[in-house]
Amino acid sequence: MSKAASAKDRVDDALSRLESMVEERLQSEQARSEDLARRLGKLEKQHDELRKVATEVESRLERAMEYIRSLLAADQK
Repeated sequence: MSKAASAKDRVDDALSRLESMVEERLQSEQARSEDLARRLGKLEKQHDELRKVATEVESRLERAMEYIRSLLAADQK
């Protein structure tokens, strides 16, 4: 085997290993991306649920404050 053929084989082997490493990294990053997307979706859902609860609590507090104000006003009369 000539030196040129041997060098070509080494370059081909190195390129093949590099392609395998790149493909493995792409698969790993895609899996990570999918996991992050799932987690983001879950967090967005939780955020929406918490926003609804906060709105309900705020509304209930406002009603309670109005009731207390009305009791205080009636007590002062």
